Amino acid sequence: MLVTFTTKAYADITMFGDVALALLKKMGHSATVPGAILAADVPLALSRLTAAIDAEKGLPPPDADKSGDEPPVSMAHRALPIINLLTAAAKAKSDVMWK
Repeated sequence: MLVTFTTKAYADITMFGDVALALLKKMGHSATVPGAILAADVPLALSRLTAAIDAEKGLPPPDADKSGDEPPVSMAHRALPIINLLTAAAKAKSDVMWK
């Protein structure tokens, strides 16, 4: 499953479903797709997400135990596009939706 995040203030972001759902939970939302965050609630969602990501820094990525040629990607790196989208939406006072 793919999840696409949209707002009028930033380009659309499409992520794999498992990563998107984990980020939604870190924002304090249920993992319901489709969904939305009202403009007034975007700063709180951004704050929760960045706090959760900061708390996880230093921990090994969840896929670090898998052997393979690809290096593991941390949740902080995976969250960066959504953090940028939420920051732009907060600045523009714009709603954020995902489907």
